[in-house]
Amino acid sequence: MSFDEYLELNLPKIDSFHPHFNDALAWVLRAGGKHFRAKLLLGIVEALRPELTEDAFSVAFGVECLHTYSLIHDDLPAMDNASLRRGVATLHVKYDEVTAILAGDALNTHAFYLISHANLDPKTLLKCIQTLSSDGGIYGMIIGQAIDCYFEHKHLSLEELEFLHAHKTGALIAASMKMGAIISGLDDESCEQIYKIGLKLGLAFQIHDDIIDATQDEKSAGKPTNNDGIKNSFTNLLGVKGAIKARDKLENEILGELANSPILPLVNDLINRYLKEQNA
Repeated sequence: MSFDEYLELNLPKIDSFHPHFNDALAWVLRAGGKHFRAKLLLGIVEALRPELTEDAFSVAFGVECLHTYSLIHDDLPAMDNASLRRGVATLHVKYDEVTAILAGDALNTHAFYLISHANLDPKTLLKCIQTLSSDGGIYGMIIGQAIDCYFEHKHLSLEELEFLHAHKTGALIAASMKMGAIISGLDDESCEQIYKIGLKLGLAFQIHDDIIDATQDEKSAGKPTNNDGIKNSFTNLLGVKGAIKARDKLENEILGELANSPILPLVNDLINRYLKEQNA
């Protein structure tokens, strides 16, 4: 079974008389997207402990739920006020703001419900919950989002911009990789090494996203573009050519650090598929 099939079969559903809440929960989850973080976690497990891959599906789905909640809230009028996500209407446009807020809240908490019920060792699940709650919470993604919103009209240095996106984007990608390593039974030091590589991958992912915003139209990107003019972005700070150079440098560092690692083919494939210039 693929992760996409697993997701479709396990979409959250609540028995109630609400006319559309179940559909709202499923709307962004099933709207396409790459499921990059979930598949990254599963790819690590597949490379290191393939016999545990199916048992890790529930944990990967938890990561996908938490990421999707962040997208739903990111798109709200109070934040990015976006009308398109993954090629479809954002949730507050499809339904209303209240539905979007509550669906985001629901997916956030459901993430940990899913992880806690995975068919894995309890100590492993506890470590996964600790990792996701840290990097998806105030120590990672949330502080990054807070800084991004607060400094929207204020200039940041390159170091500050890297801090912002290491938290807003990089932390959840790094956490996904680390959780895959935890499930695979790697020791703490090895998990931390993979986590640090994940932070670099997350930063490369964000730089690439900024390049897409500056160079693609809305239809090609599947979301609004050319909307970073007032934001702190790598293309605004470095220019498109400078951003491409910074992204490529990070990619080369990542591949170098993973030389002879069993997860090198996975990360190399993801870089070629999602982070190459021709896709920008």
